[in-house]
Amino acid sequence: MPTFAASDGTRLAHHGRGEGPPLLCLPGGPMRASAYLGDLGGLTRHRRLCLLDLRGTGASDRPADPATYRCDRQVDDVEAFRAHLGLDRVDLLAHSAGGDLALLYAVRHPERVRSLTLVAARARALGVDFTPEHRAEGAALRAGEPWFEGAHAAYGRIWAGTASDADFDAATPFFYGRWDAAARVHAATDLDQTNEEAADRYATPDAFRPAAARAVVAAWDVRVLLVPGALDSGPLPRVAATVADLFARAETAVLPGAGHFPWLDDPRLFTDTVEGFLGRQE
Repeated sequence: MPTFAASDGTRLAHHGRGEGPPLLCLPGGPMRASAYLGDLGGLTRHRRLCLLDLRGTGASDRPADPATYRCDRQVDDVEAFRAHLGLDRVDLLAHSAGGDLALLYAVRHPERVRSLTLVAARARALGVDFTPEHRAEGAALRAGEPWFEGAHAAYGRIWAGTASDADFDAATPFFYGRWDAAARVHAATDLDQTNEEAADRYATPDAFRPAAARAVVAAWDVRVLLVPGALDSGPLPRVAATVADLFARAETAVLPGAGHFPWLDDPRLFTDTVEGFLGRQE
């Protein structure tokens, strides 16, 4: 298992999959091991995926100081990963809560990023959050699903902050465009892959300086792709579009029929969309 040392000495693990130009990948969760990203719908046919296990997840060591789980404290880990790979500039892909880490990295090291792909990604770093109203709007799109009646109330309790463990289980189908056998297998690995203590510390408000971050990305001459699923509530496609508007050079590709893990719902479309963007490097 390849590893490298973070600036505080924590050993961090990474995984390489596929062939082609490297694509540095940051997982979400928050603080879920990178294994759930798989081959990103077959993107390994075009890119060498360089998947980082964030500190305290997967094969990476737990840090001596739990305060370093905060996502702005992990920016140095991403920079150490870039240096370890020997890359002057990186194509960076982030999923879900990993979007905040990727944005914070881009704000601190804008000269190190060649392109940024944000897949169903969060943007608290830019002052954009996904509200309970957004979640309700997205949930309403699934009203025709056979599981909707049993899952809807549980989903509401999650975003109200009153959910039980059973509610999280019941609401899981909302995160997938198709609640089929592949989605069930993927969902079953979540708890085993997630560091709950780290997740609680990851996105505290003091990690972010949105006004300063917006100023950087508004003048940032780097191509950005946002990939929301049409059936996802975090972000809703229209919210992803508002995030795209904050960048100097961003585009949005909404994937129809997709949820929060769009590479599972339509692997070919996901791969064609992301590789089409990456292949247009200038």
